[in-house]
Amino acid sequence: MQTVAQTLREHRSIRQFKPDEIPQSIIDEVLHEAVTGTSSSGNLNSYSMVLTRDPVRKRQMYKLHGEQEFILQAPLVITFCADWYRTRQWLKLRGARDNFNNFLGYQVAANETMLISQSVTLGFEARGYGICYMGSTLHAMQEIAEQLGLPETCLPITTIVVGVPDERPERRERLPTRSFVHDETYQKPNTSELEDMYQAREESGWERYMAVPRLKAMCDEGGITSLAQMYTSPYKYDPDHYVPKSLQILEVLQQRGFLPSKLSLTQTEE
Repeated sequence: MQTVAQTLREHRSIRQFKPDEIPQSIIDEVLHEAVTGTSSSGNLNSYSMVLTRDPVRKRQMYKLHGEQEFILQAPLVITFCADWYRTRQWLKLRGARDNFNNFLGYQVAANETMLISQSVTLGFEARGYGICYMGSTLHAMQEIAEQLGLPETCLPITTIVVGVPDERPERRERLPTRSFVHDETYQKPNTSELEDMYQAREESGWERYMAVPRLKAMCDEGGITSLAQMYTSPYKYDPDHYVPKSLQILEVLQQRGFLPSKLSLTQTEE
């Protein structure tokens, strides 16, 4: 078993897995340790975890997550959900006032969901398993919720795949720690500081893109000449996609009981 420090140093996002199954005893142990060892607002534990192992259901998740092949390879998919349904039913059972079916409730539950997901991730990685987070969860919240049969005020926030790694990729370049740490108040970086912060990241990231023929072809086709341009291009995090997608997420929150139905979600004309 690795220490927390060792686990953090060894972290990689794994996208190739061996077919080995994960023993149920390991899954139970990791999830129990995560639940009992993760902080919770008011000890209300406003999250749930849905485990997917059935091949047919995994293929359905594969389609909802943009057909990423490692979903089919990994023996375990875990969807982490912001969940107030269980708590609200308990409140009703005890004659208490209803609550948490509002945006503040969503924020609290979403934060707790990310906390528990990281604890679960560390638990599996400390035992030698590999994981990969899937940001595609937010892009298919409603569809995943329907697929998993999630009730009102319960929504998927993030998803991981877990399994025995069949690769050891290089660690991704992070910004220097000083980029994230502010003493007492936020320190806005000047141009020189920004250049220094991002230099190594830009160089290593661009080299990685240029080394993959498919990604290089995208950059050549789109006239993309830097990592920053790639990140806000139609191939990556397209601003023209993010605005309507943001409105769709607000609609999902409304449909799932986290926002009042009378709230207008139409985009404001500039």
